[in-house]
Amino acid sequence: MRYRDLSGKEIVDVRNGSRLGMLGQTDLELNEKTGEIESFIVPNYKWFGMKKEGDNVRMHWKDINKIGDDMIIIDPKNS
Repeated sequence: MRYRDLSGKEIVDVRNGSRLGMLGQTDLELNEKTGEIESFIVPNYKWFGMKKEGDNVRMHWKDINKIGDDMIIIDPKNS
């Protein structure tokens, strides 16, 4: 799957049902040796993305539970 196919999907935490943002608004953390995605860094925005509020949320690739048509379900058990 290509990143552009993932970028329009919403990220949802399965533990509490909270929406963490859209994947297209994230930064990627890559493994320099393998080129694999290690984590997504989701900025915490307020007021339609105009004001940054609080810390970023780091979502590790290993925490992805399911990638669906419209959303990505994560279960950050170990993070």
